[in-house]
Amino acid sequence: MSSLPASAAQSDTDEATVAADEGMRAKPSLRRAAVLVVVPSLDGGASDDGAVELVRILAGNGYLPILVSRAGRLVADVTAAGVEFVPLDVSSNNPIVMLRNAFTLTRLVRERRCEAIHAFGRAGAWSALIAARLCGIQFVTSWYKGFREQNIFKRLYNGIMARGDRVIASSEQIAELINDRYGTPWNKITVMPCSVDLERFNPEIVTRERIEAMRAAWGVKRDTKVIVISGRILRRKGHHVAVKAVKRLKEMGLKDFLCVFVGEDRGRTRYTGELWDLVVATGTMDVIRMASPVPDMPAAYTVASVVVSAAVQPEGVQRAILEAQAMARPVIVSDQAAGPDVVLTAPAVPESRIAGFRFQAGDDAALAAALLRLFSMPEPNRATIGRRGRDWVLGHFNPAIIAEQTLRLYGEISEQSRHRTAAGKSDARQN
Repeated sequence: MSSLPASAAQSDTDEATVAADEGMRAKPSLRRAAVLVVVPSLDGGASDDGAVELVRILAGNGYLPILVSRAGRLVADVTAAGVEFVPLDVSSNNPIVMLRNAFTLTRLVRERRCEAIHAFGRAGAWSALIAARLCGIQFVTSWYKGFREQNIFKRLYNGIMARGDRVIASSEQIAELINDRYGTPWNKITVMPCSVDLERFNPEIVTRERIEAMRAAWGVKRDTKVIVISGRILRRKGHHVAVKAVKRLKEMGLKDFLCVFVGEDRGRTRYTGELWDLVVATGTMDVIRMASPVPDMPAAYTVASVVVSAAVQPEGVQRAILEAQAMARPVIVSDQAAGPDVVLTAPAVPESRIAGFRFQAGDDAALAAALLRLFSMPEPNRATIGRRGRDWVLGHFNPAIIAEQTLRLYGEISEQSRHRTAAGKSDARQN
């Protein structure tokens, strides 16, 4: 198995010297801890982005992260951050493959002297748990969404994500789900959302040329009310609910609006086909557009009048919703799409503080009503709602805050690892 070594991956002696030169003498063992990060893919999903964000933070603060995953478009971001990438398909739920991966991870942990192994997906987490137990190191998991549990076998399979020594939830909503379903103690659960690139997603730097280019690509005018739904075309994202809501808007007589689905199905064409059938059946082909992923998402959000998530399963923190708020766009979310810690809505906050609207998941009539309410507001009122969302994201989801939370957690993990190692050596001497 080959790997892409990071430039920072040097001998133990060189690492100690560099650490000293960088003024990290106070906590050398903590700051130089190696961490094995296991993620199913690097194609740009929530867990993929989360894993890349984690290794960037760790690598930028003296840790030695090694990322194991199936190769994808984010590999360049990983290696650019000075992180070692090891290609391995840890997305397969074939028991034989999972067991084989467990021994591969065990070898990596021992070779790299890792203090912790951090899993971002269920199949990889099973392999990671075996490796962690064989090596006697900390096992950490990260949850980015709620998994469906159709039967006892699915519950058992999903339950691996609750068996971490530390369990990281992307939102309060997901944390409550973990505690309710699996009884995971609250002292093991840490809520840690993703951050937003506030330099890129800044409405003040989006030029008129970029905005007009996006309008031209979508074929919309300045006065067109644009509803944007960003993310992969998956059933759990609730695109079918949005189609039905758009049909209601047409029936209500709403004019000059367009709903744009920005995303891809990544080969899951069955739902995409069903969605197109629904669009045809509802007579909404003239007001719904399925666009490919957009390179210039800041411009896309600027063109949007509102950004919607109609998710029908718990989604934790959707990066698209945070990005939209960072761009000062009003948002409308289902009660499964985002909790009150992500989007400020009534009744959790007074109407004077809302940054968007919330509706019951699956209720297309409620979504249509929320859209109609927003579009009925004067533009200054909608702009005020958008600015509140940006202020909220600036104060709670900026990279510096998330990095601080991550390093605090890993400081605790390293401390526990040292105590575990010391206890093992003490037991060995006594025997």
